[in-house]
Amino acid sequence: MAETRLLLVDDETHFRSPLKKRLQKRGFTVFEAGNGDECQALMEKEPVDVVVLDVKMPGMSGIEVLAWIREHFVKTEVILLTGHASAADGVEGIKRGAFDYLTKPVEFDHLVQKINQALEKRRREEEKKHEAEFKARMEQQMVATERLASLGTLSTGIAHEIDNPLAIIKECAEYMRLLIGKTDAPAMPRKKDFENAIGKIETAIDRARRITHQLLGFVRQPETVFAETDLKVLISETVEFVNKEAQNKKVEVSQDVENAKGIIWSDPYAIRQVLINLITNALAAVASGGKITVSVRETDAFAEISVADNGTGIPKENLEKIFEPFFTTKPPGKGTGLGLYVTSGIVGRIGGKIDVSSRVGKGTIFQVTLPRTREACMVMGDNKDMCLDILDMIKGDQQND
Repeated sequence: MAETRLLLVDDETHFRSPLKKRLQKRGFTVFEAGNGDECQALMEKEPVDVVVLDVKMPGMSGIEVLAWIREHFVKTEVILLTGHASAADGVEGIKRGAFDYLTKPVEFDHLVQKINQALEKRRREEEKKHEAEFKARMEQQMVATERLASLGTLSTGIAHEIDNPLAIIKECAEYMRLLIGKTDAPAMPRKKDFENAIGKIETAIDRARRITHQLLGFVRQPETVFAETDLKVLISETVEFVNKEAQNKKVEVSQDVENAKGIIWSDPYAIRQVLINLITNALAAVASGGKITVSVRETDAFAEISVADNGTGIPKENLEKIFEPFFTTKPPGKGTGLGLYVTSGIVGRIGGKIDVSSRVGKGTIFQVTLPRTREACMVMGDNKDMCLDILDMIKGDQQND
């Protein structure tokens, strides 16, 4: 009860003040207000768990105050106090959302019992909410797991079967381009159209191969090798790698790493792949003249890598879906919906977590958090056990060195 915050709202000071003292002796944190206006002002500054509210007050009535509380503080429970002749007000209050009502003079132990019952109701509702949220997350995970299981069953064979005819098609396209490009070949009608058609074939081949390689990436997780990793060097190399594409699109890719040491034990190849995926995604989201910033922040417990852009942003309804396999908002032919799912898997495999925040029309920030201590691992959610195992492995490697 020491954490329970009560608000007594009653215009009778001689009733309110002694009641406050008795409730404080029971361990409650108690605030008081003499009318509806004071109640509103106090609740906007100090959120409370339960309001004990007199129905008959000058100015705003208790029923009016109740309606305001129900509109602005849906989790706060309200217990009404009525006179013997005003029981109908209490019934009306329950219809409008009050937890219960008591008649004055109030029996103190009865009031405490009602307060505890109201708190129990609130606790049960919070548990139901958490259970519903947990169930929703589990259902999403089950859907993703089922998709991945199906993908794992089919992907290896399909990828190999597709790669073989793709190799033949590519070889034929290259041969046709060679024939058309020969200087001694006789002039042919619509030569330019044939060259464009061959270009489309080669583009389609590259896209199909990219998809098959991503499919294989799901079922062939590369061995994770941990070593002392310089995040600043990795970021610099990655930015240089994508710089040509950024220049062609007239997008500025900057680094904000000067205030960080940037040294962490992790898998540099995995982090490089994550950075390439996130920066490439950002390049697709920003218009010409846009900006992307890659930064590093670190504490004793964490290293945080952020990729921020000022692009189109992601609608709120899509934020929880972007890490699901095959989810994409890009037009047909422009995206497979696998990139961020692969990225999320890589981050989880090295014991970290990835978060995203975005505003439509303002831009998006992806943040990769990598733990440095066992204490940091305890807040990593679903990746906690993986994180602890990785730190134990790293510690063992360092001792062997």
